[in-house]
Amino acid sequence: MRLYRDNAVVLRQHKLGEADRIVTLLTRDNGIVRAVAKGVRRTKSKFGARLEPFAHVDVLLHPGRNLDIVTQVHTVNAFGGDIVTDYGCYTTGCAILETAERLAGEEHAPAKRLHQLTVGALRALGDRARPPELILDAFLLRAMGFSGWAPSLTECARCAAPGPHRAFHVAAGGSVCVHCRPPGSATPMTGVLDLMVALERGEWDYTQTTSTAVRSQASGLVAAHLQWHLERQLRTLPLIERTAPHQPEPGSAPVSAVGQDEDRDSATRTAYSA
Repeated sequence: MRLYRDNAVVLRQHKLGEADRIVTLLTRDNGIVRAVAKGVRRTKSKFGARLEPFAHVDVLLHPGRNLDIVTQVHTVNAFGGDIVTDYGCYTTGCAILETAERLAGEEHAPAKRLHQLTVGALRALGDRARPPELILDAFLLRAMGFSGWAPSLTECARCAAPGPHRAFHVAAGGSVCVHCRPPGSATPMTGVLDLMVALERGEWDYTQTTSTAVRSQASGLVAAHLQWHLERQLRTLPLIERTAPHQPEPGSAPVSAVGQDEDRDSATRTAYSA
């Protein structure tokens, strides 16, 4: 089988044998690819350091029966150096990588837009020009849009009545009008849904004017919506929140890690009510 070249982001890696590693890549043209990088744990390896998580690389791969084989790697952007030196950026970056892997779908299924979005989010984290939590929420909202799971923010998720609406219900699909509002819907404070719309559209000037409480509630709703559709928690979100995730009642939706302040805690808990 012929070699193929692709542009990729390194999502994660783990050890294989005494000297090899298995790396998970989000490639531009081939989606998720899992490949063996032989000998990269040896001190004399020529490209071991280029296959660390957060790396943006140009990689040459040989198709294998179970796993492809990395034969050549060139660094395009070394985002890791700027990200790992700051705890907030590092944990946010880990959440971005984990989400990208979850939303990419089956192996070798093209995911060009998700790849481009992931590269852009890592570059923004490294630049430190915007708060990490806003970069993460913008990434999550847009990535869910690519997967067909974007929350309805400007119209009712059930009847499509134009908004703005005051209530938000994860299981219903987003904001809901007074007529369609299910029991247990969240009622976020003024500006929360506007912030989510701005993040989805990339209106960064507006996002910078929002309060910490508004950002916290928006983050809670975004995380709740994502994990409801994934039907599982993301391991990295509790690291960002620095608190244990709230445990759901039997039969309720999956729960993300709740925020540090009471406003976000209340919004997130209510959003998970079925």
